[in-house]
Amino acid sequence: MKVKIIAIAALLLGLAATSCVSNKKYAELQGKYDDLQSEYGTTKEALINCNAESRNLTSQLDVANRSNNELKKSMGELKHTLDKSLEANNQGSVNIAKLVDEINASNKYIKQLVDAKSKSDSLNIALTNRLTRSLSNDELKDVDVKVLKGVVYISLADNMLFKSGSYEVSDRAMETLSKIAKILKDYKDFDVLVEGNTDNVPISKTNIRNNWDLSALRASSIVQVLQTKFGINPQRLSAAGRGEFNPITDNDSEVGKQRNRRTEIIITPKLDDFMDLIDHAPENND
Repeated sequence: MKVKIIAIAALLLGLAATSCVSNKKYAELQGKYDDLQSEYGTTKEALINCNAESRNLTSQLDVANRSNNELKKSMGELKHTLDKSLEANNQGSVNIAKLVDEINASNKYIKQLVDAKSKSDSLNIALTNRLTRSLSNDELKDVDVKVLKGVVYISLADNMLFKSGSYEVSDRAMETLSKIAKILKDYKDFDVLVEGNTDNVPISKTNIRNNWDLSALRASSIVQVLQTKFGINPQRLSAAGRGEFNPITDNDSEVGKQRNRRTEIIITPKLDDFMDLIDHAPENND
C-alpha cells in the first residue's frame, strides 16, 4: 500500500515536471493518490489496534497459563492425598458391614430412649391434667402444678398445710392430700419425693433447732400422711428438707416469704427403666 502511494506520488511529480498531461488526467491521479492516502491511514490505525489486541491476548494467555499451572499443582496434591487415603484404607481394611450394624444398633437404642421419654411426657401431662381437674378453685389458690424437664412438681402453700412454726399437718390439708394420693395410686410406676422449704426467718422453737429441721420434719410429716392415711407404698416415698436455701423468690417482702414457705411433692418416673436402657446401650468397639 505504501509502495503504491509512493509510485503515484512520483508519477504526479513527473507529470508536473514535464507538463505533458492534461489537467483532467492530473486531477484523476490526484484523486487516486488521496484515496490511497486515506486507505493507508485507515490500515495503519487498524494495524495499531491489532498490535494492542495482540498484546492483550498475550497477557490473557500468560494469566491462563499461570492458572493452568496452579490447577496442575492442585491436582497433583489432590492425587497425592487420594493415594494416601486409599493406601490407609487398604491398610486399615474397614469392615463396612460391622460399621452398619453398629449404626443400626445405635439408632435402635436412641429410638428406645425417645420412646421412653415420650411415654414419660405423656404420662406427666395426663397426671397433671387429672390432678388440676380434681382440685377445687379454692385449692388451686394454694396448689401450683407444673411440669419441668419431665418432672411433675406439686407446690403446696405452707399456710394450707401447717400452722406457723409447726410440722403437724392441718385438717384443712387432708382433703387436698387425699386427692393427690388418689392420683399417685393410679401412677404406681412413679416415685414421690417430698421436699420442705422455708423462708429465711430463724425459727424460735425449743424442739426445732433451725429451718433445716423444720423443713425436713414437714416433709417427713407429709410422707407419713401419704403412707398411713392414704396407703401410698412407702417404698415409693422419700422426704427431704432444704431449709431456706432453695427459694423461688427473694425474702424481702411478706409475699416473697410466703411463696418460699412451701412443700413440694415431686413426681418422677422410676429410674429403673432408664437405667436398664443405659445398661444395654450399644458398646463402642473402636
